[in-house]
Amino acid sequence: MVARDMQQFSEIRTKARAYFCFLFSKNLPNRLPEISIEAVTGRLRKIMGDQPDCEGVYLLDDKGTQISPTYLPNNGKVEAGGEVRTTRAYYYRAMKEKRCTITDPYPSLITQELCITASQPIFDETGVVKYVACLDMPLDSVVRLTHPTAGSSFIGRLNKFAYTIFSIALALVSLLLFIKGLDSFVSHGLNFRELQIKTIFEATILLTLSLAIFDLVKTIFEEEVMGLHRKSSSGANRTMIKFMGSIIIALSIEALMLVFKFAITDPDKIEHAVFLIGGVGLLTVTLAIYIKLTKQSDID
Repeated sequence: MVARDMQQFSEIRTKARAYFCFLFSKNLPNRLPEISIEAVTGRLRKIMGDQPDCEGVYLLDDKGTQISPTYLPNNGKVEAGGEVRTTRAYYYRAMKEKRCTITDPYPSLITQELCITASQPIFDETGVVKYVACLDMPLDSVVRLTHPTAGSSFIGRLNKFAYTIFSIALALVSLLLFIKGLDSFVSHGLNFRELQIKTIFEATILLTLSLAIFDLVKTIFEEEVMGLHRKSSSGANRTMIKFMGSIIIALSIEALMLVFKFAITDPDKIEHAVFLIGGVGLLTVTLAIYIKLTKQSDID
């Protein structure tokens, strides 16, 4: 999926650039006297032949003008009309940084799918940029090359299948807790006089846990199967906050129930309820720190 590929590309961008830098340095002539257009384009076409997913290769001069055809797979090509590429990131970043660069994903003019362009400045023997070699590669292919657990790889498909199975299993657990929580009420029928406070608390805990597990299922399915990554305005994952919030609420209800129970039946054990309340407080503080740190790292 596009959203998942974009997320994975942001994580492996450095590895992707290192891969293309190695590819260019291994194959392209550089810092040599009399480097011809034919020599560079010939090596570019060899790189394209070694990369079956490559969309096309082409060459720019030091002014940003395309001086070679756009060579396509299977010996196809699009003749260049002297197009000026000075506003394209793959040109001005290569000229500015004087090294191999890769662009952010953008719609390809050839396939209309998301792609990235890797570019490499070609220097003459005096160290002056003479050409800029460019290579277009589909986004999903770049992710597969540098990300071993990408969604379309075998490991990625295996992970997706495993997360799907776990999502279904957890969804069933959530459904069973929901049914058991409702059963606590329904079992008394319309005779609410027999309904005890303890039963209400237990049913509330079961329903709250059911909701928390359902939120966990949503987190796993959306992020690991569908490839969606949802964040709150603070930068933290919204579903994770909801899940932790549900756990804190469930434990708070349990602590409240124990306070009432021990206060009536066994006051000597009320300290156990106090420990549980302290644990709930610690979880709340931890969640607040998580949100704060996530927001700070997002700003940085």
